[in-house]
Amino acid sequence: MISNFPAALQPAIQQGFLEREFREGLRSSTVYRSVASPEIFSANVGETITKTRKGLKAPTTTPLDPTTNTNLDNGLSPSGWTVEQYDLSINMYGDSIDLNMVTQLVGIESQFLHNARTNAIQAGQSLDRLARQELLDKYMAGHTRVTATLGSNGPTIAVDDVRGFQKIIYNGKLVDIADATGRRLTVNVNGTDYTCIGCSVDGSNTSSVKALGGKSGTLTMSSNVTIANGTTNNPVMAQYRPTVLRPNGRSTTKKLVAADLCTMGLFLDAVTQLRNNAVPTVGGLYNAYLDHVSARQLFADPDFKQLYQGKNASQEFREGRVIELLDLRFLPTTEAVQQALANESSATINVHRPLVVGEGALVEGIFAGIGNTEVAQNAVVEVVDGIAMVTRPPLDRLAQIVGQSWYAITGFVCPTDITANQTIIPTAADSLHKRAVMLEHA
Repeated sequence: MISNFPAALQPAIQQGFLEREFREGLRSSTVYRSVASPEIFSANVGETITKTRKGLKAPTTTPLDPTTNTNLDNGLSPSGWTVEQYDLSINMYGDSIDLNMVTQLVGIESQFLHNARTNAIQAGQSLDRLARQELLDKYMAGHTRVTATLGSNGPTIAVDDVRGFQKIIYNGKLVDIADATGRRLTVNVNGTDYTCIGCSVDGSNTSSVKALGGKSGTLTMSSNVTIANGTTNNPVMAQYRPTVLRPNGRSTTKKLVAADLCTMGLFLDAVTQLRNNAVPTVGGLYNAYLDHVSARQLFADPDFKQLYQGKNASQEFREGRVIELLDLRFLPTTEAVQQALANESSATINVHRPLVVGEGALVEGIFAGIGNTEVAQNAVVEVVDGIAMVTRPPLDRLAQIVGQSWYAITGFVCPTDITANQTIIPTAADSLHKRAVMLEHA
């Protein structure tokens, strides 16, 4: 295959320069994707597969009755364990750069390698954002607010984000709430529980978190919601919502004020919640993804200052960053989401959302057929971390234009842990998704 390339490029390929450059660029930008557990998506099975996770049986603390210890069953009634299922779908992503070897003859080698590195950085950021979006979709879900005050008591309320209200666990699998009779979801509106029997998405999305995947819509209850509860900006929370922590107990993002900053206590609470859910760590620590503003606020927190009081020569203060603390591995990133939001007082608040995750919070499906050389017989294909770099020799009449491309066939999903309930783990939360905790602060 190398013989198909111009002689000027053959030494670079033979020495492995392209593969090394691609690998270094790829590693420089993956953060959220680093927590994903890779699963090979087999070829010839379609675009979506259903994965099954086995639950446990509830402990028994009641002694057996000796009088029933008869017959072949010894007085025992068989019991089974529960299962949960989740769908893993894959899609193809990619991009390309063309290089005209004649028009860019000056510095051809550096331009060639620069294109490869640029492709690598783009590929890494693209998949990292796909991983980030899946985490946001699941760990922001089930927390929203009323967006329009009811004119009178009624069963339907308008909410800012319907994620977390559209599906419910049924026979171990997430299904649409309106698919069949009997599938109901308990929803707390301003402190009062209602039974949600329907959820619809607005034709025109007006969600304040639309840029983060939010979808405005309406929720329909089995009984009337009072005006006092169905008032603008009142909190609306699904029964199986994940944990979202805010400073000073703020019930919604809209209620944040400028003084609600990132604190060490928030991260301690996040670790406590993950421990209560028995979430395993990632190599001994939980990963905390945060932007540099959140990290700076953490340094200014009084509890943090007291912890490091008299340790001005410590590595943390000398380098201005924290690596490991409070059972956490802090990973500052410029990919962390930020949002300018008008709060209830119409003041603009820059909302930051650190995310604390444990092992198994995210699964990545990697297509087994990526880099198939049976199709790309005249191109050089290198696969690194599930991403293929394709270098195509010139096909034009003058044999001048080299194609440099990348593609990935992948998908991300956050599995549920509904079987890990209070019967199995007494300290566990009701959340469908238990393996991460979202923090929100100004």
